[in-house]
Amino acid sequence: MKKKGLGFYLKIYFKILAQDLKSKMSYRADFIISTIGMLFTNIAGFVSFWILFRSFPSVNGWNYYEMLFLYGFSLVSLTPVQCFFDNNWSLRMYVYSGDFVKYCFRPINLFFYYQSEVFDIKGLGQFAFGIGTIIYSWVKLGIGFTPVMLLKLIIFLITASMIMIALQNAAAATCFWIQNSFYVLDLVTRFKDYAKYPITIFSPVFRFIFTFVMPIAFIAYYPSIVILRPDEIPLLSWLSPLIGIVFFFGSYKFWMYGALKYSGTGS
Repeated sequence: MKKKGLGFYLKIYFKILAQDLKSKMSYRADFIISTIGMLFTNIAGFVSFWILFRSFPSVNGWNYYEMLFLYGFSLVSLTPVQCFFDNNWSLRMYVYSGDFVKYCFRPINLFFYYQSEVFDIKGLGQFAFGIGTIIYSWVKLGIGFTPVMLLKLIIFLITASMIMIALQNAAAATCFWIQNSFYVLDLVTRFKDYAKYPITIFSPVFRFIFTFVMPIAFIAYYPSIVILRPDEIPLLSWLSPLIGIVFFFGSYKFWMYGALKYSGTGS
């Protein structure tokens, strides 16, 4: 069989995306309400920072605009997992019902086929809010802007997003072995709320956990240090792109291993 290239998968993806968007637009009220809800969620996060820093001008050496930069960075880096991998939340239901078997007989990559079926367009609002927050805090911090800085920002945002994608892929794939896998996925997702805080504000135990066990520190803290504090960049920040790629590839292999072992409900 001839190996399918990137052009083939892009063509297939945009066809699937068009159908998914048409389906969502048929329920406009639901789309509008959920989009407004997400907007207010992000605004609430912004307001919470403002309220906190009215009483505390800094947190462990991090001022308001640095924390705001981390918040915006985390929003943008978390957008891909929401937009492109939201179908992970439905994986356990497909597996338990036996409907997942339909994905196993198509002549394209199983992981790609399953994930491409759903695109959460509401995540684009989060992306726009995050970009706006980054720009606002960038200006307030007086960080110089150069093409090299922009390139660094893009690279580290992309690789940071791979961490959360990897965590969600791995958590979702536990449904191939664990019946109550929802709690694993929910737990991993809840940890992302800590990504918007600098790891230095936590105790040594949690620093270790958030770096080497549940590596959410690589979603915003370590990558953003490259922009925020270029004179004190730790080695782990420079390793963030490599770590993101390795984690994503590992989660993909784990997801595929479970999917290829899947044999239906047996009924």
